[in-house]
Amino acid sequence: MRDCVSLRAFVWKTWRIGGLGLRNLFVYLLMVCLWGLPATAGAIEVPVLPVPEEAKAYIPPGDALPNVTARSAVVIEASTGHILYQRAMDRPGFPASTTKMMTLLVALERGNPEEIVTVSAEAADTEGSTVWLEAGERIRLRDLLYGLMLVSGNDAAVAIAEHIAGSPAAFGRLMTEKARAIGANDTFFTNPSGLPDPRHITTAHDMARIAAYGFRQPGFAEIVSTRERRISSGKAPFFRNLENENMLLWIYDGANGVKTGYTDDAGRCLVSAAKRNGCQLIVVVLDSVYMWNDSIALLDYGFQRVRPRTLLEEGQRVSEIKVRNGFRDSVPLVAAARLTAPDFAGDAPACELRLEVPEQLTAPVRSGEVVGRAVAFYQGRPVANVDIRAARAVEEASLLARLWQFIRQILPGMG
Repeated sequence: MRDCVSLRAFVWKTWRIGGLGLRNLFVYLLMVCLWGLPATAGAIEVPVLPVPEEAKAYIPPGDALPNVTARSAVVIEASTGHILYQRAMDRPGFPASTTKMMTLLVALERGNPEEIVTVSAEAADTEGSTVWLEAGERIRLRDLLYGLMLVSGNDAAVAIAEHIAGSPAAFGRLMTEKARAIGANDTFFTNPSGLPDPRHITTAHDMARIAAYGFRQPGFAEIVSTRERRISSGKAPFFRNLENENMLLWIYDGANGVKTGYTDDAGRCLVSAAKRNGCQLIVVVLDSVYMWNDSIALLDYGFQRVRPRTLLEEGQRVSEIKVRNGFRDSVPLVAAARLTAPDFAGDAPACELRLEVPEQLTAPVRSGEVVGRAVAFYQGRPVANVDIRAARAVEEASLLARLWQFIRQILPGMG
């Protein structure tokens, strides 16, 4: 009896042959109104929006590859993972202090930035770059994370690892597990700092994957893009001033991360990032002679080959769906904000737009109410989304109004 088509046929047939008394019919209709109108049979078709005209083939100026000195390098667009340039990107190498990107990620996911960390003697005595922590010092985890990423504090890395996992080795296992979950399958971490270890290896492509993942996690972008920070200290004057060692943050337009690194075995390494016009690029150079020049050249090359494409404008009408038990039969749906996705040069596929909305709504519906979302997909993977809202309010119909709507549905010619 909940199938609308069969219900209409039954009621109309009995009305025609007189087999159902008017009193019983009225009672039945009243019960239907109290329960709500029958659901429409079948799904409501929600069309996929067409690709805008502006998304025509994008041909960037010049095709010359950048001349870089890094033994391995890669440029990717962060949201899609699309590779814009690569040079031996899967070649195994040592990451040096670019390792600390993963240290930051694990700490953000497993720790509370407001927790107080007690610095051990082992952490305070760690070799290499330092925040100058002292044994027994009590410091917030948040301050350690800034010391880790801005000045590459190895002492901060060990203090973080001991606080979260008990030891640097145990923390290294957590880092490797996280790398596997991200898809960085050729990466093995044995410590949180990147100090030399023949088993501590990665690839340029894996480091780009890790950085791209980081930009989707709360807190990561804020820390890696910070130029200067004052953190607490265990002794007078009770604070430390930190200045980020990533020179690109100071000289490259749109630069917003991520981490430098150097050891004798690894050479000069840099994971850099920049965002322009909504497009986030990640560049990785490992074992580079001129890592700053290489990274700038690769960022410039990448931005020549990607641009934002507007899929939806704020307020754009995207569909209309039925409303049950309302004064109106349907309500138009609009995009809550502009939705953009990257558009690449050459033969790269374009992003597809899909609407995720219900088959129908039930009154009352508020104007501006979020009823679903529009999602941009790149090769089957979601890369951006925006809320879909009801364009107007639909009040709940009275009992008599709902009764009249139902009668109009089941009795042809009465409306």
